[in-house]
Amino acid sequence: MKEQNRKVLVGMSGGIDSSATCLMLQEQGYEVVGLTMHVWGMPILEAKELATRMGIEHYVVDERVPFKETIVKNFVDEYRQGRTPNPCVMCNPLFKFRILMEWADKLDCNYIATGHYSQLEERDGKVYIVTGDDERKDQSYFLWRLGQSVLKRCLFPLGTYTKPQVREYLRQKGFEAKAKEGESMEVCFIKGDYRDFLREQYPQLDEEIGKGWFVNSEGMKLGEHNGFPYYTVGQRKGLEIALGRPAYVLKLNPQKNTVMLGDAEQLKTEYMLVEQSSITDERDFFACDHLAVRIRYRSTPIPCKVLKLEDGYLLVRFLAEASAIAPGQSAVFYDGRRVLGGAFIASQRGLGLLIEEHKDAWGTI
Repeated sequence: MKEQNRKVLVGMSGGIDSSATCLMLQEQGYEVVGLTMHVWGMPILEAKELATRMGIEHYVVDERVPFKETIVKNFVDEYRQGRTPNPCVMCNPLFKFRILMEWADKLDCNYIATGHYSQLEERDGKVYIVTGDDERKDQSYFLWRLGQSVLKRCLFPLGTYTKPQVREYLRQKGFEAKAKEGESMEVCFIKGDYRDFLREQYPQLDEEIGKGWFVNSEGMKLGEHNGFPYYTVGQRKGLEIALGRPAYVLKLNPQKNTVMLGDAEQLKTEYMLVEQSSITDERDFFACDHLAVRIRYRSTPIPCKVLKLEDGYLLVRFLAEASAIAPGQSAVFYDGRRVLGGAFIASQRGLGLLIEEHKDAWGTI
């Protein structure tokens, strides 16, 4: 590819954000090409019409079968294992950005771009994800698994905008109807309750798992539940059990098909265990004096310290209140607004033993 190549491949869903991304990049002098990934039952025609109106090349790639066999299957399997998945975290490296990279090479595009509300910063030869200016829309949490080869070619033009500003930008550009559209769904393949989706995708789920017992922290049976995949750690609503006081899901036990309930105080913890980490620069990460971790999307990052264990796990010690640690969710680490890396929240079984084993190590970090 030529150094002066200003050709950029944009992931086009046909929605507000990707449409604004295309227009902004055109204004900045890029030659924009659109690529729409058909991964679920999403309309393709709208993206095609928008591309025609903008005067840009447009391609459609049909990824419905591999998407279902990979991302949707993982989503269902995680719940069947008593974990709470992050489908966007899985999709970004395995589908969205992988496909954009492959097609960018085919079409001789130096860059790829999406409508994510995030920014990028280069430091010491590494590209870091940085939070978007709109705190309510910031999507840095979902991007932690992207590698350097991808990030070095990424453009996120919406990172400095708020959602209202993006709508206003589209209005000014003559896309009045587009500017008024509603928000896209957080999980693109689920319209209603995820429990109905699980049953639809895995019809034998109820027969395979069946009803089980709600128990308290002492193991005493409190009442019957519909099956552990239909609950998640921290859940309070929709439990369908009356205990005379607010009850929260504390733990799931897939082996026994039990769901442990307790009060909000019992959800609090000082430690968590994470696995399958991806850290941009380990020296930078472990030397960070202001490390904080976000344990779910839109949650406030919690100040923390991290200890690297021999088996590749990380033991995280919270320096402020933390609650509802849900295995399967992402733990994303920040230094201010800069993402230093991330990991998946692991099963917390055996956590007490690990804390005891490493209690003298914290003074050295």
